[in-house]
Amino acid sequence: MNRTQVSRPDDRRTAEIRPAGPADLPALGDFFAGLSVQTRYLRFFGPAAPTPGLLRLLSGQDAGVHAVVAVAGGVIVGHAMASDRPEPKDVPGSGQTWTADVGVVVADAWQGRGVGSALMRALAAQASARGVTSLAMDVLHVNRQVLAMILGHWPDACTDRSRDSLGIGIQLSRCQPGRPPAPPAARRVRALVPVGR
Repeated sequence: MNRTQVSRPDDRRTAEIRPAGPADLPALGDFFAGLSVQTRYLRFFGPAAPTPGLLRLLSGQDAGVHAVVAVAGGVIVGHAMASDRPEPKDVPGSGQTWTADVGVVVADAWQGRGVGSALMRALAAQASARGVTSLAMDVLHVNRQVLAMILGHWPDACTDRSRDSLGIGIQLSRCQPGRPPAPPAARRVRALVPVGR
């Protein structure tokens, strides 16, 4: 288990990052229902309600969808997912690259404590292990916290501004310079994320 130690004398709780699955459906329903309207809007670009179909997708049950959760005290406090899609390379006959569309959200009380960063790192490690070459996400301009987190970890990310959002592209080969791709065991990533910055 990987541990990142962050000191916060007032609060030593930790969140465990692990893959999501069908057994998490009730807890995911509680998690998404408990998000503030603002947090739901920032994640889904609208006041999305946790419908059974959406929860099935968010638990990683659809083909090509991979999800991780942050759990503290038996309660889900964060969620991230990646949906893999092939993209043809620009050069004919050179095969395909794989992109994963990603999204991340953290419970209001846990925001700003490193949980979103840990979820994104877990997704990136898993995606690399699957052969994904880039990550893509859309983030609303007003979601400054997520924009700062993504661009802070991946300063070489490409951005594409639209009227309401920023499209972000992260090349995994440039995400972690000098580091070999994560081994297949990364699919079972489990890490502790201490509360704090």
